[in-house]
Amino acid sequence: MRYDTAYNLFRRAGEEDLHCAIPEDRPLPGFLGAGRWTFSGKVTGAADAPRGFGSRAAETSSRVNGFYLFQMLPVRPGY
Repeated sequence: MRYDTAYNLFRRAGEEDLHCAIPEDRPLPGFLGAGRWTFSGKVTGAADAPRGFGSRAAETSSRVNGFYLFQMLPVRPGY
C-alpha cells in the first residue's frame, strides 16, 4: 500500500531508536540542523515503513507539528 504522502526519515545520533519523519513537501524543522540527526531513508508506503511508524499518527502529527517523532520498535525473538 502506498501512502498519500512520502516522508523523509531522520535518526537521532546516540538514540538510534528515535526517528523523525517529515513530509517530503515540508521544510525541515530547525532542530534537525543541530548535527544530531542523520538522514536514514524515505517512507512511501507500508512496505518500506520501519517498525513503529504509524501512518495515521504521521499524518496527524505532520499536519499539526510539521513532523512526526516515533520510536522504532525492537524485534523480539519468537514474534
